[in-house]
Amino acid sequence: MEELAESLKELGEPAYRASQVFKWLHQKKAGSFSEMTDLSKALREKLEAGFAITVMHPEKVLVSGIDGTRKYVFSLKDGNVIESVFMRYHHGNSVCISSQVGCRMGCRFCASTIGGCVRSLTASEMLWEVYRIEKDTGEHVSNVVIMGSGEPLDNYEEMVRFLRLVTDKNGQDMSARNITVSTCGLTPGIRKLSEEGIPVTLALSLHAPTQELREQIMPIAKAYPLREVLDACKVYWQKTGRRLSFEYSVGKGVNDSMENADRLAKLLSGMHGHVNLIPINPVKETGYRQPGREAVEAFRDRLLSHGINVTIRREMGRDISSACGQLRRSHLNDHASGTD
Repeated sequence: MEELAESLKELGEPAYRASQVFKWLHQKKAGSFSEMTDLSKALREKLEAGFAITVMHPEKVLVSGIDGTRKYVFSLKDGNVIESVFMRYHHGNSVCISSQVGCRMGCRFCASTIGGCVRSLTASEMLWEVYRIEKDTGEHVSNVVIMGSGEPLDNYEEMVRFLRLVTDKNGQDMSARNITVSTCGLTPGIRKLSEEGIPVTLALSLHAPTQELREQIMPIAKAYPLREVLDACKVYWQKTGRRLSFEYSVGKGVNDSMENADRLAKLLSGMHGHVNLIPINPVKETGYRQPGREAVEAFRDRLLSHGINVTIRREMGRDISSACGQLRRSHLNDHASGTD
């Protein structure tokens, strides 16, 4: 809002115009200045000449035949492609957005990291993932998870700018408590985020109870040791009061043993968090396999026996490759139905 006011002042416009333009952008989701009908034609022409609104159009929309989850394949102006996912829950609609084109973290089981990271998204591109899906579905989005392609804390400044814009009371006015930021464990970013005054939920992609195993699954763990990451998470909880979320993708014969469950329980004792068990979703390039349902439930029960708060994540959009770990920067010829 302040930046808009300054720009409009330079155009010789009064300060209240900033509120009008901001609401057109972030409440009405205007895709062009011509839509801003309560502005004079002269001002609209000035805005058109001097500024641009980021608009993304879906190249493809895939709809799950199982649960109605919708995967959006967005084309960017530079020719790159990202994916976003719309999910309906009893507590409201959620959108899983990407923060980068690709990812450079290198997690062994994840499709998003195949081919590395091309570039980070701007805050406006991240916003439009939410806004365009709202416009397309005609439904309000109450929850956002930054868990798509990319590492949000590797795109720190634009990610925080997105958070401030999407929670602005003059715009989308989304509660920070309804936003989850997922990270592989970039310790400096976790500590910095704890000081921003934006109490989002922090979700740590943990996936292993030991440093050695975590390095095998997640190469980034070599740069950020597990103990240092958990210490940073404690700081985040202390500063924000927000319960932590620990994501644990369960791979058959990789990290699904009862011994690993015991180690995980010991590691997270007193961490004020919740464990999300995620049966690894199939990605043809990785070779990781999903354990059977009984094995995942046994792992959950072992954690519960140690007093750990844990649930098994509901799999949504798996038939259209929209589940956790399946998003990528180039879209495949899915067998699900698609619409333009």
